Amino acid sequence: MNNLYNNMNITQDYKGSNDVDYVCEYSDSDSFEHLPHDLVKQTYGVCFFEDKLVIGFGGPKNGWGLIGGSVEEGESLEETLRREIKEESNMKITSFLPIGYQKVTDTRDQKFFYQLRYVCKVTPYGEFTIDGGDGVTEKAITEIKLIDPNDYKQYFDWGEIGDRIIKRAIELKKLL
Repeated sequence: MNNLYNNMNITQDYKGSNDVDYVCEYSDSDSFEHLPHDLVKQTYGVCFFEDKLVIGFGGPKNGWGLIGGSVEEGESLEETLRREIKEESNMKITSFLPIGYQKVTDTRDQKFFYQLRYVCKVTPYGEFTIDGGDGVTEKAITEIKLIDPNDYKQYFDWGEIGDRIIKRAIELKKLL
């Protein structure tokens, strides 16, 4: 991985599951209003239930990761975040703040999109139920786990960008 650090901006190369090379440019941000809504493709939450980090197993990578997903047509970014957290963890967001965003560029054609990251406090609606995704392009979240946030690298390691997202989430959680 190639990484550059500059004022909490991180650039990191990433090879997608389809063997495509991407460039991810992460920036801390307290707002997403400056981003063009039509280029925002995903919202994910670094969700905390009490002092535990909520992670999910499954999805396209069939591994552990944050809870969230794709923006549906006509949805606001907040609606996407709330829907995805409910679908994938059966939890309700009680408060949230922006952490930052990634600009993801496909190196084949230089087309790009944005992925948003939020810190969220959540509470369960009830018992966890499996989110089946759409059954075609999306794979189910089959398990959730509540972990010590300092132990996240035992479940996933997203390099410097992931480290920054989790660190900033832990800092911002105090404001929720």
